Amino acid sequence: MQNELKQFQEFGLEKTMRPAGLLTDITDLHALGLQTTQGLLYVAAFYWDQDDATRAFSERFYKLRKAMPTSFQASVYGAVMHYLKAIDAAGTDEARAVMAKMREMPINDFMTSAGSIREDGRVIRNLYLLQAKTPAESKGEWDLAKVLATIPGREVFRPLSESSCPLVRR
Repeated sequence: MQNELKQFQEFGLEKTMRPAGLLTDITDLHALGLQTTQGLLYVAAFYWDQDDATRAFSERFYKLRKAMPTSFQASVYGAVMHYLKAIDAAGTDEARAVMAKMREMPINDFMTSAGSIREDGRVIRNLYLLQAKTPAESKGEWDLAKVLATIPGREVFRPLSESSCPLVRR
């Protein structure tokens, strides 16, 4: 990724095109630096500096890891918390009862608002189009991206009616 972005800049492609990263996250921007990643577009379910809730979670995470959480790390934490809440609400840890409760309960936490779990297991939540900041825009070590747009979950994921999941097709 680093070599590709450097060549992108060397050939002046940033004047007519925008680079986009697949499976890019905050740790990639941090490792490569803003000089290399500036302008890079990527999509994520979470960015640490979106609002008060994401910042509060991220500050707790940072104290333990000395790095800001990635979308994947935040998602795992959110999923485990949703699972534990479902066990509590179901009054059991029996898998079918817990899964039914997880699907029934909306997902409302530090990274997901009004999210849901479909019958096929897909979590429906908003995603965010982010752009790596320029070095001049950054105000600190982890101030690396800005949210350009919110992509509604209902527009991001394939409709359940088009799912090829065998759990839905039965």
